[in-house]
Amino acid sequence: MTPYFDYAATTPLDPRVEAAMGRASSLGGVFANPSSDHPAGRLAATAVERASEQVRRCINAVDYRVTWTSGATESNNLAILGHVTAQLRRGRERRRLLVAATEHAAVLAAAQAAEALGFSLEQLPVEADGRLAPATLDAALDDDVALVSVGHVNNETGVVQPLASLAPLIQAAGALFHIDAAQGAGRLPLDASTLGADLVSLSAHKFYGPKGIGALVHHANVRLAPLLHGGGQQQGLRPGTLPVASIVGLGEALALADDEVERERQVSLRDALRDRLAALGGVVVNGAVDGSPHVLNVAFAGVHGDALRSRLADLNVSFGSACSGRAGASHVLRAMARPDALADAAVRFSLGRFTTPADIDFIVERVASDVAALRAISPVWREIRAGRKLSDVYGVATLPELA
Repeated sequence: MTPYFDYAATTPLDPRVEAAMGRASSLGGVFANPSSDHPAGRLAATAVERASEQVRRCINAVDYRVTWTSGATESNNLAILGHVTAQLRRGRERRRLLVAATEHAAVLAAAQAAEALGFSLEQLPVEADGRLAPATLDAALDDDVALVSVGHVNNETGVVQPLASLAPLIQAAGALFHIDAAQGAGRLPLDASTLGADLVSLSAHKFYGPKGIGALVHHANVRLAPLLHGGGQQQGLRPGTLPVASIVGLGEALALADDEVERERQVSLRDALRDRLAALGGVVVNGAVDGSPHVLNVAFAGVHGDALRSRLADLNVSFGSACSGRAGASHVLRAMARPDALADAAVRFSLGRFTTPADIDFIVERVASDVAALRAISPVWREIRAGRKLSDVYGVATLPELA
């Protein structure tokens, strides 16, 4: 089987998680409706609460509530639209939303939907390495900002945002702080309490749990309005019968979060992949080099994006976010000032818990061969080989070239 290099899109179910879910699903397990007031229902409710504790423990959110959702997309919508709707109902005056320009589409679309409710949205520019500079955020903050949303780890580039530097600024402005942790939870440490995060979005399938289950972890003082109606489950905030086995799976997956040894192993594999691809020349890394251990996003100069996607179509790699479709160049790379022609020739390699050195060997050999074949017929690559700078070829002032 072709090695899998799309862990940022979704991860395989960890066998230990699968076993825990199996035990929860059987007749002798905790399959019952946790809202039912009988022994089996109470047993299921206890399993749900145990999973909630596992979530709180993983991200140090002791005084927070856990609201179960279908995934990070719903969690992001509930965080943003749930908050702004509650603001309106309470007559609050804050009407501005700030988000980093590189945020996931679920965050951007939810914030854009809030504009129809009378809120204004400002997408904050990031640096060339993909980070949101504290000074940029500070300049945009005032007493009219209702909420700031910043992702922990970018899903396309693996850039880790400087949350510890951003959080005090948000707190000082009196705005709520939402973190989309879908790509970072279970991979990197996240301390919600120390950061003063008000809302944190999670999605189980990003950290070796089941698809279709997520959570919004929110401070008890945060007021949210429900997006769905029809039942009283979860204090009426998110109605619907709870999928106990999936919830058990999410909790177990977070309890098995990658430790420092596993993170270092993935960093070693990622760096080996980066360095060997850099040896091809004309390779641009998209994102800070000290990003999340599992993501490497690189662009191959002198190669047409469509041709590259065609050549690599049988490989388990990605060309941006799996959620974004192919509507032009990546908005993330555009926000990082990458020219469209180069952004369109970018590939995201994301590895994980089951990636091996042999997988790295395979992917390097295949990609090197295909890129070489495309460059052999590329007039742009001939210009680069003749000594023309990448920045001149692509019409930009600077470009962080690896080799």
